[in-house]
Amino acid sequence: MSLAGRKPDPAWLDTIVQTVRLQDRLTHRPAELSGGQQQRVAVGRALLSRPSIIFADEPTGNLDSRSGAEILTFMRKAVDDLGQTIVMVTHDPIAASYADRVVFLADGAIVDEMLGADADDILDKMKSLGA
Repeated sequence: MSLAGRKPDPAWLDTIVQTVRLQDRLTHRPAELSGGQQQRVAVGRALLSRPSIIFADEPTGNLDSRSGAEILTFMRKAVDDLGQTIVMVTHDPIAASYADRVVFLADGAIVDEMLGADADDILDKMKSLGA
């Protein structure tokens, strides 16, 4: 944002910092953060400028289940409340269940999709494609 000459909305910045639970780490350098904290910083930075589309590659990969659920809930809120689009790549059926649409790829090709599926249905589809 500083390169674009823009300043973040203070209220939105506070919401993001609270959501990613890094209030006490704001003055720390990346090397002073754990892998999970660095992942949470990356998610927060991606959402800070309120882009219309976000590409997320395994956004909860280094997070514990609680932190992952908070990030996924926050990303879902960004879609529902702000009209943002998030394209997420994941192997986690729980993370995928937060999506409106799940697209399954095999060998670089789309082989199926599900709309509004829960984690169990997604896992079952993943198993059937792996067989």
